[in-house]
Amino acid sequence: MDPLFITGFIDAEGCFYLGLLKKSSYKTGWEVQLSFQITLHKKDKTLLDKIKFYFGVGNITKRGEDVLQFRVSSKKDLTAIIDHLDKYPLITNKIADYLLFKMALNLVKNKEHLTTEGLRKIVGIKASINNGLSDSLKAAFSNILPVKRPCVLGCKITNPNWLAGFASGEGCFHVSIYQASSGLRFKITARFQLTQHTRDEQLIKSLIEYLDCGKIYIKRETVDFVVTKRSDLIGKIFPFFSKYPIQGVKYQDFEDFVKVVSLLEQKSHLTQTGLDQIREIKSGMNRGRIE
Repeated sequence: MDPLFITGFIDAEGCFYLGLLKKSSYKTGWEVQLSFQITLHKKDKTLLDKIKFYFGVGNITKRGEDVLQFRVSSKKDLTAIIDHLDKYPLITNKIADYLLFKMALNLVKNKEHLTTEGLRKIVGIKASINNGLSDSLKAAFSNILPVKRPCVLGCKITNPNWLAGFASGEGCFHVSIYQASSGLRFKITARFQLTQHTRDEQLIKSLIEYLDCGKIYIKRETVDFVVTKRSDLIGKIFPFFSKYPIQGVKYQDFEDFVKVVSLLEQKSHLTQTGLDQIREIKSGMNRGRIE
C-alpha cells in the first residue's frame, strides 16, 4: 500500500487513544493506557488486514457484532506508527492529537508516568486530546492545566495517494431517487461527498482547486465538499479514482456509482426498466451492501 494512502486513511479513520484507569496495584493509583486504533465494519476486514500487514504490528479484534478494530498498544509496536507518521505526516487537525499522543508516549517510555508529577503531566495532555477529561477524571485531578493544543496551520491537499486514502475513509458515493414536482417522473441525483469538522475547512476547500470541481457547504460544525455535476463526475472524479483507487468495500460503492451515472447519461432513468435498474443498484450500495 502506498505510504501516503495509509496516512490519508489514518487522517480519516485513525484514533490516538490516551486512557487513565484507576488501579490500586500501581504506585500512583493509575494505569496509563496508550493505543493507536482504526475501527471499521467487519465488511472491511481485508482492508484492516492490509494495514496490519503494512505496519507489521498490532492485532485485529471484534468490538461488537459487526465491528472490527485494528489496535496497536505496546510501546515497542507503537514506534512503527510513530515512524510512519513522522515520515508521512497527517494534514488534518488530527495531527494535533497525534503530537499530544507522541508527547504522552515519550513520558511513558521514560517511565515518568510512574511518578505523581509525570502522571499529572499526562493528565494535562489528556485534557487537550480528543474529547478531553471525563467528569470523574476532572474530580480526581483538580487544578490540572491542560497542555496547549498544537496549532495546526491550514494545509492543502497536494498528493493523490493521500486523497485516495482519505476518501476511502470519509468519502461517500450517494444516489438519491425522489419524485419530481410534476408527480409523473422520478428525479435522480448522484453525489460524491467528503465531510470534515469545520476545523479542517481550509483543507476541504482546497479540494475545489485540487480536483477543479465541486462546491463547499458549511453547516454548524461540518464542512462538505460536494460534486453533483455529471460532467465533473465523469470527467474528473471517475478518472481520478480509476488512477488512484478507493480501497476497501467502498470501492464497490464507487463501481456501482459509476454504473448509475452511466445509466443517467444514457437517459435510461426515463424508462421504467432503467429506473428499476438504478433502484436495484442503489439498494445494494453503502449500508445496503451485503457481505
